[in-house]
Amino acid sequence: MPKTEQRVEQKQRENWGSRIGFILAAAGSAIGLGNIWRFPYLTGENGGGAFIIIYLACVFIVGLSIMIAEFTIGRRTSLAAVGAYKSYSRRWTFAGALGALSGFFIMGFYPVVGGWALAYVFKSLTGLLSSPETIGDAFSAFITGTYEPLIWMVIYLALNVFIVARGVKGGIETAGKVLMPTLFVLLVFIIFRSVSLEGAVEGLKFLFMPKWEDVSGQTFLAALGQAFFSLSLGMGCMITYGSYLDKKENLQRNAAIVTTMDTCAALLAAIAIFPALFAFGMEPAQGPGLVFVVVPQIFAKMGALGVLLSAIFFVALTVAALTSSVSLLEVVTAYLIDEKKMDRKPAVYASSAVMIILCILSSLSLGVLSGVKLFGVGFFDFFDILTDKIFLAIGGMLLAIFVGWFVKKEDLKDELTNGGTVEFKLFEVWYNLIKYVIPVAIAIIAVSGIMAIEQTSLMLFGLAVIVVLAIFSKKL
Repeated sequence: MPKTEQRVEQKQRENWGSRIGFILAAAGSAIGLGNIWRFPYLTGENGGGAFIIIYLACVFIVGLSIMIAEFTIGRRTSLAAVGAYKSYSRRWTFAGALGALSGFFIMGFYPVVGGWALAYVFKSLTGLLSSPETIGDAFSAFITGTYEPLIWMVIYLALNVFIVARGVKGGIETAGKVLMPTLFVLLVFIIFRSVSLEGAVEGLKFLFMPKWEDVSGQTFLAALGQAFFSLSLGMGCMITYGSYLDKKENLQRNAAIVTTMDTCAALLAAIAIFPALFAFGMEPAQGPGLVFVVVPQIFAKMGALGVLLSAIFFVALTVAALTSSVSLLEVVTAYLIDEKKMDRKPAVYASSAVMIILCILSSLSLGVLSGVKLFGVGFFDFFDILTDKIFLAIGGMLLAIFVGWFVKKEDLKDELTNGGTVEFKLFEVWYNLIKYVIPVAIAIIAVSGIMAIEQTSLMLFGLAVIVVLAIFSKKL
């Protein structure tokens, strides 16, 4: 073991109460807006079945490998992202800080979208679907408003604060046990109605009959990017959750279960949406507006039952968003607990106090503050692009390089086999993937994503932040 042998023990570090509690919480971290919102529209834009096959390969080769690595580092050190890296070498502290900073900035806009989802539960029941032709205009008017989206954002963020403040076992684990089964039940309920519609079979064919002629290099990049970001990798979430794990847990098996649950949620969301999409003759490549504009229009065509189904769908979307944002808030909270020695509740309140300011700026940047720009974009897009296109991709690449080249192979094997008591037959395959293949694959995603950013000044700012973190990492 590296310097972690010499670390100062936490006064009573929290742990998961049960294996199933950890799995549901970790799956909740992975399953978020990316599964129910982003995955379906990417599938629609990239040819359906062919994209799904490529995506599945990326998930179980790249995504699963990275998740195993994050769990390993977290449990090995019993520290969250920053402390985990620092315990091996202070020169690598910046990689952990980048993960914590990513979680912090994502929480600068994620609760805004979570608030939209929560609001649409009630809007679905109070007349939203009565005029299908105005749903698009209604959504635009809602998100550009001043007070209404802020109220829903505050309610949504308050739910996060309530859960995380209650601790790992009493808050995050308990929430996972309730919310994750709820999400899957709701998605299955919607699927039964969606696939029963006349013409729904065309949607299933679109999803599961690959059209390889539609595949391009961009399809592979989109699939790998979605696989990587869907699993909450590169931002310290899985390192943090892994740090609360018991030493007897089988890391690779748990990672496989979490990855499978995340993938199932994405596929269930697609099956819930696409049969209905085709049944009503709508275009599958609808882009990001698919969930808040097109999906309500689909439910509006189902009559009275559609109102209920729309409310259920947005409950599912809210649940998915909540389980992910809870883990993001925990990343920042765990940093303050581990590194700044704060108690949990003050750490949660301090983190969320700053986050709410960022969220207000993000929400208002779509309306009254739309003229205020940071590096050519509004606050909402600033936080989104900075994390999604720059910080997370580079964070994931750094993790693979760190684990593959700077952590001793025997330490990794010792942790993954629980000191030789658990068999990991694919250890050599996993190790070579992490060391040689995955850093290159993620580098391609990182470079492609960064080069695609139109705002050159924002790109340079993001890279400058990473350089500054690297220079001053010893002081963190």
